[in-house]
Amino acid sequence: MLIQPRKMLPFGSLLLTTGLLLSCQAQPPADGNADAAPQIIELTQTGCQFLETESGDRGYAPTSAEDCEQINADTLAEREAEFEPLELAAGTYTFRVTNTDVPYELGFYLRGAGASTATLPKVSGGGLTEGTTQEYEITLKPGSYVFSCPLNPTPDYPVVVN
Repeated sequence: MLIQPRKMLPFGSLLLTTGLLLSCQAQPPADGNADAAPQIIELTQTGCQFLETESGDRGYAPTSAEDCEQINADTLAEREAEFEPLELAAGTYTFRVTNTDVPYELGFYLRGAGASTATLPKVSGGGLTEGTTQEYEITLKPGSYVFSCPLNPTPDYPVVVN
């Protein structure tokens, strides 16, 4: 039996072929396909607040939800003026929420703002103990939303979906 040597591709061709295969696999669908991976929004909860929508960590150190109720009663009017709304395109999102240093269980609640609560999608859940992260997936339609943690409790933070 005669063994034929295999034909070898030049090194440059091999790199080009490999690069094309990798780039084809890594590209998201160009047509906005609903099967595309959700975009991730990272949110960090500390005492009585979400960091990403306020002007910084205010350093609150509550030991209970009642502490946050008092802190919000004393500071919310000033803080609300500085909130930065999340502005998003319509689509599917995963809200990745982390409890960094709150010593009691937290949650997450995203819903339509005002009267649109009844018509816009919503997502909620709990189980966020200190140092843990949970993910909440939702497909957002155009409209105005708010998110908060009723267990912390935090203010209602604005989300605008175009």
